[in-house]
Amino acid sequence: MPNPTALKFAWPRSRIAETACWTVQLRPKQPTLGSLVVVCKEPVTAFSAISARAFSELAEVTQGVERLLAGFTGYERINWLMLMMVDPDVHFHVIPRYAGTREHAGLSFPDAGWPNPPALAEAVSLSDAQIDTLSAELSARWSGAAAR
Repeated sequence: MPNPTALKFAWPRSRIAETACWTVQLRPKQPTLGSLVVVCKEPVTAFSAISARAFSELAEVTQGVERLLAGFTGYERINWLMLMMVDPDVHFHVIPRYAGTREHAGLSFPDAGWPNPPALAEAVSLSDAQIDTLSAELSARWSGAAAR
């Protein structure tokens, strides 16, 4: 059973990839195009409490996320935020950063905070159908990149 944080971020609808210890999910509210959450599947609320296996897998997940988003958004910077104030399960918000706006599927995704910290409250809220479509596209890109 996924933890409450994964569920809050629309698991399984938003799932892009998973390992034994981590799930990579699309954020339903997109402060920039391609914003994700990376949620630890272990029942821990402190980063120092994750297992050695989870730490090891995090290296692979980080590489996969950054490769995926570089190809998808062409980000200029990437922010990995571990906020855990509202949702206590170990997780990161991954926000690709860029000057200006990215367009995708008829929607505009400005980086309202650029070049300062991300403006998380100024996000594009995706419908369930948009989450399904974008998650499927990113999942296919993840699988294609992993096959190389």
